[in-house]
Amino acid sequence: MPSPAVPQRLALLAVALLGACAAGGPNGDRGPRSASGIPITGAYGAYLAGRFAASETDTRVAADNLLTALRADPDQPELLARAFIAALLDGRAEAVRLARRLPDNPAANLLLAGADVQAARWDRAEQRLKALGRSGPVQVLQPALLAWVQLGRGQPDQALATLRPLAEANRLRALNALHAALIADIAGRPREAERFARMAAADQPQPPWRLAVLAAGVLHRVGRVQEANRLLDQVIESGDDAALAAAEPMRRALFAQRGVAGPAEGMAEAYTALAGALRSQGSNDFALILAQLALRLRPGFVPAVVLAADALADQGHEEQALALLSNTPADDPLAPVIGLRRAALLDKLDRTEEAVALLRRLAEASPGLPQAPARLGDMLRRRDRYAEAVVAYDQAIARSAVGGQAQARDWPLFYARGIARERSDDWTRGEADLLQALALSPEQPYVLNYLGYSWAEQGKNLDRAKAMLLRATELRPQDGNIADSLGWVLFRLGDLPGAITWLEKAVELEPRSSVINDHLGDALWATGRQREAQFQWRRALTMEPEPAEIPKIEAKLRDGLPGFPASTAQRQ
Repeated sequence: MPSPAVPQRLALLAVALLGACAAGGPNGDRGPRSASGIPITGAYGAYLAGRFAASETDTRVAADNLLTALRADPDQPELLARAFIAALLDGRAEAVRLARRLPDNPAANLLLAGADVQAARWDRAEQRLKALGRSGPVQVLQPALLAWVQLGRGQPDQALATLRPLAEANRLRALNALHAALIADIAGRPREAERFARMAAADQPQPPWRLAVLAAGVLHRVGRVQEANRLLDQVIESGDDAALAAAEPMRRALFAQRGVAGPAEGMAEAYTALAGALRSQGSNDFALILAQLALRLRPGFVPAVVLAADALADQGHEEQALALLSNTPADDPLAPVIGLRRAALLDKLDRTEEAVALLRRLAEASPGLPQAPARLGDMLRRRDRYAEAVVAYDQAIARSAVGGQAQARDWPLFYARGIARERSDDWTRGEADLLQALALSPEQPYVLNYLGYSWAEQGKNLDRAKAMLLRATELRPQDGNIADSLGWVLFRLGDLPGAITWLEKAVELEPRSSVINDHLGDALWATGRQREAQFQWRRALTMEPEPAEIPKIEAKLRDGLPGFPASTAQRQ
């Protein structure tokens, strides 16, 4: 059956900081309390409403209610900590006032350190950062944050000395080398800036977009123009969405001014980088906290806005994410990337025609890049608009080719167009696309699966399909759809024991699949196990089968499986 297609320690650090953010101090004996330790007072309803809103990432309602509860009971430690986080996430001014009452809260101290930096209270900011220690999440960011404070105090030598050993030997050397490059650039030390920028970019085979942009900006300012352009060319060649921000004319905007102009902006970069790493590990709550810390230091900072919107979208808050992205300036280098994000959110909100129109405008505005038409093709295919999807994929494939030749990175485009063509009853060209995808990337399990299953359905190339699906199961042993495809091709080959073995495994892996239960019913009937077959077919009917499949399953329940034992379901 066809299927839809940062270091772990950072995630643990997120858990540690969130725990510290939510934990209260020791409880005093001040009256009856609920099981969670909150006093049972008139504020308890507001507290519960705030807790629920916070769990739903409704920052406005969470902040309103938790701050109301805190005004009624201002000395309750857990309530204070939760109200602070809610105020921080909603961008409330009260967050700074509450932070001053939480001396042991890491997020509160990071917020206060940022406020000190903005007020040029460098000594106080350094004291706060050093007091946080080198354990927990701060150990990742503390050196870079301290270095920016030292630069603000007018000590570039000390700032670079803080980062140099970490940039040269630490496991996080790319982060530290990048910040050393930015500090050296601001301090007017081009040789050191160039060296650190090269170190940051060379540490990873494919640098993240923001790292590549900042390092390229440093190299461009020290006169290494070709090297800077080559770094951004790598971003384009990666095929990622960020390619839209690395192409002309956005590239000129990136080079027009420094990406980081001073300590506050540098600290915002550090928070955003860690937030991105943590979000990739599923730590969306902590990513939102770090994004807000960045936005306090650098209001409107678009990379932090995008990251916060992505974290909200991950949690199902499409409206909030869309609202966050709506105020991005049209001339910002990330504006085209945000356009892709907005289109995806509009589609999720069933505003598909708006999304289609937006993607078509983006495709016209970036004529040499495949991202917008590829996304348009995916969106139309998901909406069963297969013929339109094929046209969009045609455009994406033509744009992605180099010298008229498809590249290995293009296999998803051929795979997707092959599916759209197959669903448009154009199997000949659909098969050709799937074979091309396989030629470009022979070990892609979903291509192996889709093509092998399609051949099994048509009763052709069964031996080759079996070999392909055996390989796909090795690559994805826990994928029930692939197990089903192998079972189905074995059924078509007449290996009924093997078919039942794989189809039973597929049902275990995907118990709610109508197609897989239907297939298992067929295999059971073919071996004379009619009652078990009927059970599977009846199950399949309860699992929202495709409308065209319902009468077929009902006919099997009535008459049995055509071409197999004469006994029928009616005789059971």
